[in-house]
Amino acid sequence: MSAATVAGTALTERSAGDLAALIRAREVSSVDVVEAHIERLQRFAWTNAVVADRFASAREDAAAADARIAGSDAGDELPPLLGVPCTIKESISFEGMPNSSGLVARRDFRCTETAPAAQRLLDAGAIPLGLTNTSELTLWPETENHVYGRTDNPYDPSRSAGGSSGGEGAAVASGGSPIGLGSDIGGSIRVPAFFNGVFGH
Repeated sequence: MSAATVAGTALTERSAGDLAALIRAREVSSVDVVEAHIERLQRFAWTNAVVADRFASAREDAAAADARIAGSDAGDELPPLLGVPCTIKESISFEGMPNSSGLVARRDFRCTETAPAAQRLLDAGAIPLGLTNTSELTLWPETENHVYGRTDNPYDPSRSAGGSSGGEGAAVASGGSPIGLGSDIGGSIRVPAFFNGVFGH
């Protein structure tokens, strides 16, 4: 059986909960899960969903997650998403990563701390693969800005991925991320979820 499949189902077609259970049960490694999703994101790079990757760091994080699981006992309580890859909207602060929200004036800004919502994902054991595109200042129902350009729908490059969390919608829809962190004030998660055929909450 390929490392990219378990019980005949591709790792990139499984939910974050399924992947967490498989990794915890040592039926698949976090390294294999992370690698499968990185390969998928690279295959769909034309969508421009991920605008700042951390693939090298994610691979290191996955190896550390596997080592933690290997060293744990049956009674140990492990974080619920340990070893599961994710993506995070670029407008949400992540230490050391860009945080321009598509605004040219903030193109070179790098975060010095991580936002609480993103930190909760990290604390739950999730492994960020990178940051996803957004409309400028998260204001528009289409994901395009003068820093990163446009994010296209993974089903049809002539169509929009929606906005403002269109990068997240496209990353999840393409199978490049089982779960993503976006933001929504006036439909910024709901619109991309609808446009890309995924669940947004």
